Amino acid sequence: MTWQGPDGSLGGGMRRGATLRVQELSKWYGDNRVVDAVSFTVEHGQFFTLLGPSGSGKTTVLKIVAGFTAQDEGAVYADDRELTAEPPYRRDVGLVFQNYALFPHMTVAANVAFPLRMRKVPGREAAGRVAQALELVRLTGFESRYPRQLSGGQQQRVALARTLVFNPSVVLMDEPLGALDRKLREHMQLEIKHIQRRLGITVVYVTHDQEEALTLSDQIGVMSRGRLEQVGTAEELYYRPRSRFVADFVGESNFLTGRVVGGSETSVIFETARGWKVRAAPGPGVISGHALLFIRPEKVEILPEVTDDLNATSAIIREVVFTGESRRYHAELDTGDRLILKQLNSLDNAARPPGQRVSIGFRPVDARVFPGEGGGLE
Repeated sequence: MTWQGPDGSLGGGMRRGATLRVQELSKWYGDNRVVDAVSFTVEHGQFFTLLGPSGSGKTTVLKIVAGFTAQDEGAVYADDRELTAEPPYRRDVGLVFQNYALFPHMTVAANVAFPLRMRKVPGREAAGRVAQALELVRLTGFESRYPRQLSGGQQQRVALARTLVFNPSVVLMDEPLGALDRKLREHMQLEIKHIQRRLGITVVYVTHDQEEALTLSDQIGVMSRGRLEQVGTAEELYYRPRSRFVADFVGESNFLTGRVVGGSETSVIFETARGWKVRAAPGPGVISGHALLFIRPEKVEILPEVTDDLNATSAIIREVVFTGESRRYHAELDTGDRLILKQLNSLDNAARPPGQRVSIGFRPVDARVFPGEGGGLE
């Protein structure tokens, strides 16, 4: 099967995805503003994830893009076409749900063909497109089975094939893997990403699972209480978060309260509430006063020797947690401050027992300081 056509479109009539632009979307339910002036752009062929906890507004944004919910303010565009006033069936948008939404009385082939039947695609063309879609999701030979005869992963593949078969300009996925067990979920993540890259489709994916978002996405938008906190690549969000919420929600973090007592626009001197002074990179809006220091556990090291280029201090290991590929150490500094550090298990990293005194430290560039109380920190 050939997916690349002579005109640059994908085989079987498939074309590359549209550029989706969401502009200043807002939505109220009574006095509750569940979506607050959300804006982002998903370039054609890009995988974009809305990541956030339950109630953050991410699914409401997806429903607005799909046309199932009307926004109170803002607009949605696919390429240069405004979708705001268009009903869902005219938006050329595909949807993949968590519960698959397959028709139990229909075979796999009939489920996949359903969108084509609704669009009155001729029988021979529809049969060819169904065959291509099922080959794409590796379900050739399953045409005559019913959903009850399939595993959860196979049902999700049918749902994906049914969405792709009518060639939508944008594919929306709302927690599509939430019902699967961990190993199957990880396998389906790779399947979805492989298909998305192969076809060059535009995807907007909703999840509360940070690991899933980091695995799948070209760009991630982190949402909290209806607002889009930050948009960036997985590495940008993980290593250069722009707020405490993003730092805390994406990955594991250490936070120390204190204040900025000196430094410049590129490097500040931070003093913890217990008197430990370190150098760190300033976050947005940090000049002086109350602040919060952020550092990832894997960036805190047990040091063979103390050097001037590190924020180093003495500490006692209070607790050790074995996690398989690594150990998590809970360390208490001489000042009384506490840090968690993570170390890969290897021949070079001998296990440290509780009660052992060690030197620990981190590079200033690996730490970040956010405004503290009174400075806009949540």
